Amino acid sequence: MLSFEKRDFPFYDENPRMSKIGWLVLLVSVPVALFSFRYVDFYTNEFAGSICFLLIMLIPLLYFSDWDYSLFFRKPTKDELILAVVMFLAFFIYSFIMSNLLDASGLASIASGEENIISIISLVFSMMAEELMKFIPLMFLLRVLFKYTSNRRLSIMLSSAVTLVFFALIHLEPGVSLLSVLLIQGLGSIFHLYVYLKTKNLFASYLSHLMTDAFVLIMAMFGIFAA
Repeated sequence: MLSFEKRDFPFYDENPRMSKIGWLVLLVSVPVALFSFRYVDFYTNEFAGSICFLLIMLIPLLYFSDWDYSLFFRKPTKDELILAVVMFLAFFIYSFIMSNLLDASGLASIASGEENIISIISLVFSMMAEELMKFIPLMFLLRVLFKYTSNRRLSIMLSSAVTLVFFALIHLEPGVSLLSVLLIQGLGSIFHLYVYLKTKNLFASYLSHLMTDAFVLIMAMFGIFAA
């Protein structure tokens, strides 16, 4: 039986309090970071784009949290690492089954991309950025819903559902079906999100997410399957 420290989510119960200006800046930082990533990636390179992607959200988050990084990150425990690996494997079982079902129904995505060592190195930054892209709206929605319902469990469930749909939609692009991103990037991300919900440690969910995308890219580089 895995055991985890008893910690709570930040902000939702004013623990600590996040100002309205802070929430506004954080919510705006999400689309700005995504746009900057694509812009910098297009005009410079993927590595520079991934760093901008991360810093545009991370710096405001730390600033409005009085630089208390312990609210979000800490060294993963052995049990947290085990959970991260288990959820990494669970995601692949789920995505394998779902991808085959989509393929059989003719709804599989047509993905394209050029995988190289720079892409893999860039994941170190971009995967943490993607975790923040889920974390910021998740905490905002949790704060709003808990404020008006006082029901912690319901607030977590609804916030998680909306966040996963949002995360799916940012992956929607030409050649990729809506159903595919909702089921793979959206619902599939519940495995990584579960790591955070269970541990309250973004570094643990980040490691699970990083293992997933790194594995996919490495396999794609060797032509085993498309990323």
